[in-house]
Amino acid sequence: MNVIQIDLPDCVKNDIERIKFKLGELQKNLQPKDPPEYLTRTEVSEMLKIDISTVHNWTKRGILKAHSIGSRIYYKRSQVESAIVEL
Repeated sequence: MNVIQIDLPDCVKNDIERIKFKLGELQKNLQPKDPPEYLTRTEVSEMLKIDISTVHNWTKRGILKAHSIGSRIYYKRSQVESAIVEL
């Protein structure tokens, strides 16, 4: 049995290296993300330094988005942080 060795041109070697790099980047981006952190109304009010009634009013007005489990109300930290807008 004879083994034939083929020398690849530099452009093909560069393409292979670029593909490997891109696959590595994709693999990093497709890693599981951290689970969302949920905050209670009290934690949101403390975080934003506002009264709990303001948290309730902002939820009613759609400024903050609430999630519920049974009778409990929670807010995703990422959504609370994204509700803060730069003036």
